Amino acid sequence: MPILVLLSWKASKEIEGGYIPNLLYFRQKGTPYEMGYAQGTLMKEEANHFLDDVWTYLEEQIIQAINSTVHIFKPWFLQDVANLGLEEALDLEIDITRRYTGEYFFEEAKGLSDASGVDLMRILRIHMIGELTKGHCSMFGAWGNAVLKKGSLLQLRSLDWNTDGPFKDYPQVTVYHPSDPKYGHAFANIGWTGWFGSITGYSSQKLAISEIGVSYPDATFGRESRFGIPFTFILRDILQFDNTLDDAQKRMSTAHRTCDLILGVGDGKMQAFRGVEYSASVANFMDDTNMMPEADWHPKINNAVYWGMDWLCPGYSEVLARQLNKYYGNLTAEITIRDIVSVVQSGSLHIAVYDFDNNLVYVANAKATYESGPLDAYDRQFVRLNMTELFMEKTPL
Repeated sequence: MPILVLLSWKASKEIEGGYIPNLLYFRQKGTPYEMGYAQGTLMKEEANHFLDDVWTYLEEQIIQAINSTVHIFKPWFLQDVANLGLEEALDLEIDITRRYTGEYFFEEAKGLSDASGVDLMRILRIHMIGELTKGHCSMFGAWGNAVLKKGSLLQLRSLDWNTDGPFKDYPQVTVYHPSDPKYGHAFANIGWTGWFGSITGYSSQKLAISEIGVSYPDATFGRESRFGIPFTFILRDILQFDNTLDDAQKRMSTAHRTCDLILGVGDGKMQAFRGVEYSASVANFMDDTNMMPEADWHPKINNAVYWGMDWLCPGYSEVLARQLNKYYGNLTAEITIRDIVSVVQSGSLHIAVYDFDNNLVYVANAKATYESGPLDAYDRQFVRLNMTELFMEKTPL
């Protein structure tokens, strides 16, 4: 799996037999609306294709779920669809969560809609997907004696979800450069064209996020709720507004939370990582001393925190623990790419490896329909993003 080095501002193009993701820079002196408008202008065709394809895919998946041939949606959402229809069920979710969501998300969506021509409500409906589906992912944070360079931090975010859908065809890294402090600081959102929620990303404050959807919780999670901020928005708030790990912990502790998740936040300034047992009932922050669940298949590792694919998932967690222990004391981004994600086989849709010490992010995406080679991101080439250069980049001409 070769690593490609990306240094310039370019749209997606073929290099050395593979494709780099779209990379957009926004150094805006304006508003969130103008940021959305800029993306809708620059990526009009791609945004239209992606959002239309996602909507079609969502409709197809709902039909299959109602027929019990796929099981990726939460039962209460399927009941809403059966009673109200798909658009009305998603509109209800938008209404329920809106009071907990920053208005700047809706302003950016309006700008994207006005410039691209994509219906505003379709954009907002698609951004509810994360709250309604069941995904499987993996993560770890490693520091201190676990890594090759002492005093550094390494973090993994693997996303296992929907390689048969349209997401693999529209990968995009969007770099925001707000000039007004009320809109936060520079950060990179790693996702897809027209997607402004965050599931993967890295900020100029050296904060990075990981996320796992929990399909198999235990009793410690308590209850879920529909009344709160969608997790893709709280994760973006961490990237956009928070300066430290403590800021992120406070944000999650005081938020109106919704669904069962495991979240991860790394702080490269402190060389610290926390995993978070996250639900409407709890926000439990974990390091290497109190990591849960406590089980033989999920052994504690000094200076490392990890989960493989879910909360209660012995098979993947055992393999991830084995690989972390095998390379303990020598962990690097390269070893993570070559000897951990490829062996654990987690990260089918996309992967980010955050190397805080060198301010680098390594990104891989599943094979697009226009590419050749293996399907899953963990078997494919990685692009190396120099975050120092991206956050210092001047406005493209």
